[in-house]
This record gives sequence, C-alpha cells and structure tokens, in this order.
Amino acid sequence: MKNILLMGAGKIGEMITEMLAGSGDYHVTVADISDDALAKMPKYDNVKTVNLDVLDQAALDAEMTGKFAVLSAAPYQITKYIAEGAVRNSVHYFDLTEDVACTRLVKELAKKADVALIPQCGLAPGYISIVAYDIAKRFERLQNVHLRVGALPKIPSNALKYNLTWSTDGLINEYCQPCEAVINGRLTETPPLEELENFSIDGIDYEAFNTSGGLGTLCETLEGKVQNLNYRTARYPGHRDILKLLLQDLRLNERQDMMKDIFEYALPFTYQDVVLVYVTVTGDIDGRFVQDSYAHKVYNQEIGGKMWSAIQVTTSAGICAMVDLLAEGKLPQKGFVRQEDVEYQDFITNRFGKYYA
Repeated sequence: MKNILLMGAGKIGEMITEMLAGSGDYHVTVADISDDALAKMPKYDNVKTVNLDVLDQAALDAEMTGKFAVLSAAPYQITKYIAEGAVRNSVHYFDLTEDVACTRLVKELAKKADVALIPQCGLAPGYISIVAYDIAKRFERLQNVHLRVGALPKIPSNALKYNLTWSTDGLINEYCQPCEAVINGRLTETPPLEELENFSIDGIDYEAFNTSGGLGTLCETLEGKVQNLNYRTARYPGHRDILKLLLQDLRLNERQDMMKDIFEYALPFTYQDVVLVYVTVTGDIDGRFVQDSYAHKVYNQEIGGKMWSAIQVTTSAGICAMVDLLAEGKLPQKGFVRQEDVEYQDFITNRFGKYYA
C-alpha cells in the first residue's frame, strides 16, 4: 500500500480520498487548515487527517517524509509551497492547477528534481490535453486544434445558468488571466472572455469563450506543428455577457475577493451537473484535408454509496489515474511530465480513468 499525502480537504479532495482509499491500494493522509473540512473526509481505516498549515515548512516536511507522492488539491495560490516541499523531500508531485504561473514554477523546479513533477492532472487542463494530443498524432499536418470543456448544471435555474461545482478561486482566476493560444503558427496570448462562439451538441445550445489555463502545456508541445490551437470554456448562452459586466465593466477583476464572496453567497453547489468534453482537429491525413472530433458527456454518479458531482468525478479521476500510472511505471519517474506524455489507451483503461469512458 503506497502512502499518499493529499493537500486540501475540499470538494475535490473528498472525492480523491474516496477513490484512492476506496481502492485499497493507497493510504491517504489528508491535510488542511480546516477541521470542519477534514471531518467530511471518507471514513476508511487507510485514511488519516491532519490539521496542517502549508506555510509551516517543518510540519509540511514531516508529513511528506516517507510518502510516495503528494497531491495538491489546494488553492492555486499555495501550490508553489507544496511543489517546493515535494522536491525538497524527494516525493512525487501532482496538482490540478489551471494557473499558468504555477505550472511554469513547477517546470523550473523539475530541472533539479529526482522525482516526477506532474501538474495539471484534472479535467482542463488534464484529460482534455490527453484526448486532443491523441487525435492530433494521427495527422500528417495540423491546421486547427480546438478544445472546449464545460462543467454545467443539468438544471440551470439562475441568470448565470451556472452553479458552483469546484474551486471558486480557480474559476475566477481563469476568467481573469491571459489565455495562451497558437494563432497562425505562433504562440501568443489572448484576453479572457473574448472570441465568443456558439455551438450545439445533442440539441442543446452552448456558448464558448477564452479562459486561461485549459491548454496546459499543449501550446508548447504543438507550437510549430499547428496553425491554430485554442481552448475555450463552454457555458449556456448568456453567461459570458454577465461575467463581462461583473468582471470588466464593474471592475470586480480588480477585487477578486469580493467576487468570490458574491459567488459563494449567491450560487449554490449542486451534485446535478454534467461535464462536456469536445475536441475538433482538422488537417491532412493521407494527403486529404479531414476533420476528426471527440464529444463526450460525463454525469454525476454514485461511488462508494454516495452521490458525487460530475466535476468531482472527472477532476479526481484524472489525478488518481495519473498516480496509478506512475506507480505502474507507465510514466517517467523523474522530471517534468506533461499530460500529453500519457498514452490515451493507458489512461482510459485505468481503473480511475474509466470514469471518462
């Protein structure tokens, strides 16, 4: 049984604990500064909880000692302290961050690490990059690679047509930060909430717009090989315009703590959600200009006798599958590991990755 340190006892941390501990192959120590959050963790003999401040380096190092891996399900603002601790203590590192600056730091840390550092292991970034790269590899020449992901309520009931299902900090961050893209063969940055588009799947209308971080390292991997590459978040029509009003016209992008308070006060959490994953690739195969697409929906479901939201399941399945694959020797054991370094078939046939199947 491998020992895991999980930093963060939020909604995603709870699901990760259920998956890893419930498998019987991992002992999970869950660390957080909130005793109330820790009390909600699944009750298994192979689960331990500890109140820990990530800024207490001595306490963090003590908990990392002897662990196979540390997983960060903590707010992106403190990810760097966990990554630095992993390198310092020679513990494999995984995170879920969409924050570009955090990932750049992890990449730098990996240059001197004797363990694997594997960031962006969730849904987007994460699984979406694995799917897109698997499709892109089939092409002799790439024209366009478009990635669209949405975590949405099945029953929208407010003007935003949205419910909170994961980190509020992460949500606001991706709405405010510059977005990476490849345009006409060149890596560039684009503004968030722009380039609005509309599409339909299964008779349901969606809109999509630029958000930060969803591409992970795919821009770097495909730069020079693709003409146009972009990532956009999918929502129900009308959501983007309200966000622009709040964040740009009312300047709440400059007061993100206030925006967080508003969201968490007004938008309820829901287990009744759906995750949409949509990838379209165009280019040349056998000398012919073709399009290859992937569209899939994952719904909320019962695991371990409890109902979990689709975003909890998909985000947690991503990082748990990566832990499994590293333990099985199917990933590099040292240095910086990208999501696109993972073989799609290895991921989708994994016991955790199967939740995407």
